[in-house]
Amino acid sequence: MNRNVLVLLLSGALGLCIAPMVVFIGGLVGASLAPDPELSTLPVAGIVIGTACAVIPVSRLMQRFGRKKIFLAASLYSALVSCFAAISISYESFWLFCLSTVLLGGALAVIQQYRFAAMESVEPYLAPKAASFVLLGGLIAAILGPELAHLGRALHEVPFSGSFTLLSILCLLSGVVMLFFQPVVVTGGEEELGGRPLIDIMHSSLFWVAVMSATIGYAVMSYVMTATPVSMHVMEGHSLEDTKWVIQSHILAMFLPSLVSGYLISKFGEYRLMLAGLAAYTVCLMIALSGQNVMHYWLGLVLLGIGWNFLFVAGTVLLPKVYQPAERYKVQGFNDFFVFVFQAAASISSGVVIYSVGWNSLLIYAIPLILVQMLVIFIWRIGKSKEGELV
Repeated sequence: MNRNVLVLLLSGALGLCIAPMVVFIGGLVGASLAPDPELSTLPVAGIVIGTACAVIPVSRLMQRFGRKKIFLAASLYSALVSCFAAISISYESFWLFCLSTVLLGGALAVIQQYRFAAMESVEPYLAPKAASFVLLGGLIAAILGPELAHLGRALHEVPFSGSFTLLSILCLLSGVVMLFFQPVVVTGGEEELGGRPLIDIMHSSLFWVAVMSATIGYAVMSYVMTATPVSMHVMEGHSLEDTKWVIQSHILAMFLPSLVSGYLISKFGEYRLMLAGLAAYTVCLMIALSGQNVMHYWLGLVLLGIGWNFLFVAGTVLLPKVYQPAERYKVQGFNDFFVFVFQAAASISSGVVIYSVGWNSLLIYAIPLILVQMLVIFIWRIGKSKEGELV
């Protein structure tokens, strides 16, 4: 196994605990502290907003200082911000807690670059497996993050303040693991303004298929997932244990398919994997609309996770096929910015929609996003023979 890929897997497993912890308890803390119930999911949206704002600066910093230095700095940064989140909850300040989740989004923007670093560390034909293998770190995070949140709930007087204290320790450990990462020199990748202008790259239909696959994948997933703890625990009265189990199962389903998604791409291609992801999203919505028992939530969220994995991995593996090495930072930065802007919008709207029109209407509103990705794929397949793009 490639050393860098293993380091990125282990470091990511620890650092990615930020996301499931905020997803699991962000809405619950928000519901107890928010001045308006419709703002309860704002802390969860905050982490996505922070990621969206940070992805382009992060890519620029990596271009200037290299990946390893930024990876290490992000670990220390996330530990400090986790402590700030704990203090915010202790003082029962909703707005400071929202600020802390926005700042934690900056750390996630760095971790998002792990998959590109993994693909650069191996031969091109191994890139799909490297990208999907690094995503397996989310399996550990899916279990550890919510468990840590639950364990830390009673550490301080104010519930969940201790959860973020424990998270700060994991972030520091993530940095220790990253010390073993070996920087990789990518030929032609260091020229600050090298390669074609981004606008020229954007003329390729393949570019938009890759970007939209990850974007729609994240937007639908975040939109439904953000509302789930509120719908389950706050509105339907399901226990915190059941809610935790559903969220953990969802995050496991997001990353467990990475065991086979790289192989599936090699055998069937990105196109078919994207269609499988969209099919999983469609069935997810059908099940979630059929009832609000725990098993309806559980099965729907599992399919939501699988669909996300297929769409995100397919988009990630497609993206390097549209740029040259000198163009990688600008294209990767734009891709992640586009993805997380839409995810932020989905997360913010999720809280408003769930309190305004309810769970079923929220699910129905996700259908147009699935249709948009189907249309993008259809247009690409029609035109790819003219561009000579074969996948």
